Amino acid sequence: MSVKSYIESNKDRFLEELFSLIRIPSISAKHENKPDMLTCAQRWTEVLLSSGADKAEVMPTKGNPVVYAEKMVSPNAPTVLVYAHYDVMPAEPLELWKSEPFEPVIRDGRIWARGADDDKGQGMIQVKGFETAIKEGLLQCNVKFIFEGEEEIGSPSLEDFCREHKELLKADVILVSDTSMVSAETPSLTTGLRGLAYWEIEVTGPNRDLHSGHFGGAVANPINVLCKLMADITDVDGRITIPGFYDDVEDVSPAEREMIAQIPFDEEKYKKAIGVDALFGEKGYSTLERNSCRPSFDICGIWGGYTGEGSKTVLPSKAYAKVSTRLVPHQDHAKISQMFEEYIARVTPPYVKVKVTPSHGGQGYVCPIDLPAYQAAEKAVGIAFGKKPLAVRRGGSIPIISTFEQVLGIKTVLMGFGLEQNAIHSPNESQELDIFFKGIESVAEFYRLYK
Repeated sequence: MSVKSYIESNKDRFLEELFSLIRIPSISAKHENKPDMLTCAQRWTEVLLSSGADKAEVMPTKGNPVVYAEKMVSPNAPTVLVYAHYDVMPAEPLELWKSEPFEPVIRDGRIWARGADDDKGQGMIQVKGFETAIKEGLLQCNVKFIFEGEEEIGSPSLEDFCREHKELLKADVILVSDTSMVSAETPSLTTGLRGLAYWEIEVTGPNRDLHSGHFGGAVANPINVLCKLMADITDVDGRITIPGFYDDVEDVSPAEREMIAQIPFDEEKYKKAIGVDALFGEKGYSTLERNSCRPSFDICGIWGGYTGEGSKTVLPSKAYAKVSTRLVPHQDHAKISQMFEEYIARVTPPYVKVKVTPSHGGQGYVCPIDLPAYQAAEKAVGIAFGKKPLAVRRGGSIPIISTFEQVLGIKTVLMGFGLEQNAIHSPNESQELDIFFKGIESVAEFYRLYK
């Protein structure tokens, strides 16, 4: 029996096993779903064992448990460590769903449910590709699995788990399906992710809200000051003005810029989809370069003063903002965070006080395309989809990927099968059935090729 035939013969079972996981509302952000986290972890061990793992167990962390499983072929064979996460985002607003978020349905050739893509669907692609490879006698390497239950809340427990179990997790490469492709017609592999630094800013002026008629023009307004501070961080050419910010930025090579230019991209369609008349970004770079391999700075939220119904002529005591910067490989998020704090302290005028509180952060990541596992993944996806996948950098961040490299010393191949229209994190999340099964075929072919 061929890979395609095995998948075709078992596709209904594959889907039902996925649905059994989706029906468990493993929402890591909500305390009331804490019992569901353990239930989902235990269900994953059952699926992994039935799929061919020699052993599978639920292991404790400081937070939600980790699922660990393994299939050892030979002590002399290379080892692949497969990472996925079993927690999902909250489903709200529930009224926008066309069907129940935790009761999967198949409609219009797609699976509709929370977790259909992110990451239960993609995790199942990995597990069923592994099963197919075993059943077809293709597996030539050892395989370990680590599935966590806190990715959607920043993976707070996973780094410590990796440090404590470094020997258990020893491998030659990590394989992850938690990213997306350019499109169903244009398969791709993610070769880079941006890093992230995030802060909250508090600006304090007078010791209480003041009457804007009595004090306006004589006392600095914290909202005005905050807006000026934030606006000055980028210039008219879209460059970040913090001194030293670009010191560690690696320029994209002409070869990679040429590769990016080959990615199908319709700027007019892009603008229409997001409802803007024009695009803006760092001068000298294309849109796809700006949102993948160049840094960016954004105000993610800003508030202060009176925002209720009607008017209130008030000069507020305080103003707040949440801001973030996306970083490129070689920019250290801790160094950038410190640089930002020092910059704000230097430029803050004497008539206000500013407090900067760092939040989460993470490093960027680049996967070398000459890595043997990457080349196996490239060929495998090419077999399943009928064309060679593009190598694409993505603008998002998966901080745990750089943590794996720092703690375990292992490179990661990002073999994702998501699509933009899958609407992960949003109401009506979905996964295309055809992509789901081609993904399984891709993983099975990877195990044929990687040895």
